[in-house]
Amino acid sequence: MDQELDYTVKILLHKAGESNTFIREEVDKALKAMVNNVTPARALCSLIDGGQSHLNSAVRRCTAQHLSDTVELMGLDRILSGTKVVADRLFPAIVRFTQDSSQQTRYYGRKMLFGMMTHPDFDKTIEKYVSTKDLPYIRESVINLREKGLGGLPLDTPSAKGRHSHTGSSGRLRDAINIPDRETSEAYEVIRKTAPRNLLENEEYVKDIVSLLNAKDFRDRIRGIKQLLFDAENNQGFVVANIVKIFDAFKCRLNDLNSKVNRIALETMHQMIPLLKDNLSPVINMLIPAMVDNNLNSRNPGIYAAAKNVIQALCQHLDNYLLLQPFCTKAQFLNGKAKQDMTEKLADIVTELYPRKPKSVEQKVLVVLWHLLGNMTNSGSLPGTGGNIRTATAKLSKALFAQMGPSLLTRAASQSPHIKKTLEELLEIES
Repeated sequence: MDQELDYTVKILLHKAGESNTFIREEVDKALKAMVNNVTPARALCSLIDGGQSHLNSAVRRCTAQHLSDTVELMGLDRILSGTKVVADRLFPAIVRFTQDSSQQTRYYGRKMLFGMMTHPDFDKTIEKYVSTKDLPYIRESVINLREKGLGGLPLDTPSAKGRHSHTGSSGRLRDAINIPDRETSEAYEVIRKTAPRNLLENEEYVKDIVSLLNAKDFRDRIRGIKQLLFDAENNQGFVVANIVKIFDAFKCRLNDLNSKVNRIALETMHQMIPLLKDNLSPVINMLIPAMVDNNLNSRNPGIYAAAKNVIQALCQHLDNYLLLQPFCTKAQFLNGKAKQDMTEKLADIVTELYPRKPKSVEQKVLVVLWHLLGNMTNSGSLPGTGGNIRTATAKLSKALFAQMGPSLLTRAASQSPHIKKTLEELLEIES
């Protein structure tokens, strides 16, 4: 199939510009099957060759969507640390899509950046493969993604031509406004709902949104997530008044078995944190396990990046004292990459919180530090947890030593000789 791929993909993408909904849906199915069954690098090149510069905006949107899926399948290491051929083709295409006239095409361009920006080789890769004139725009886009998250798939608005062409055929009008898929249409309908006006309406409204969040159909669950975001933006008092009931249902979506729902829930959480801030305090202890337990160990780069963004937003917008105990618990009892990430975030909290709450920090964080130092092997691993925890433990040790000074070593002297020795070694490494 690889030999005929370029021609086949070009024909399919051309058909994606058809006004007939059935044809577009079948094209979408065929392209999904192609992405999942041929060599990812070949799929990537065929998609770029076939649709990147197409004059029809629907074709470009379709190309960007399936290119984004291909990028997820390939994995970050193959793209950012792999062959020059892939990166040389991919990044100019991403630049083009992020600046497209279609909002949805721009979304898929940003989505690819969002999935890659946490990789350690990302910055040097874009400097190498993105042109000098486009590099400032891409850097600004990445900054915005880090601050605000990816957000949901937008509804494409009509072009200027489309807004004035009321007398044309229905086919031309549909093509001009780029009719979105069912999921996006439903999301658009969601935000037209009005807020409850009395106690009875409030109870019915909570019942409805909880029902959506717990629905069997993943599209209904997405509608519930988007409705919650809309209410957090436009009717915050309602959300705060019912925060325990609503977030008790929403927390399950943060670990949804459907990866799309899972990612959208995390991205939505990232958008809601700056809106709700410390109002999240009644539910923070049940939200943090849902956010981090599986997501920070996820092999899906989009889910992992979204989870890291959520944790960063919590540290930025909530009183870190609210996070101290749950972060300590996760740093002590999680495994793998999640344990490393939470230990590093705990170090950041120490730096910010210790001047305000020194006794609380010492009481809770030292327990974690002694656990890490006492169980870490010479190679930096913890038996049974997977991954190397040495760098994260060194960061936590350094953060505590910067605040406590020599008293940290004094406290360590009352622990086992192994703990005191390992601490001294880590402080020497980091000095």
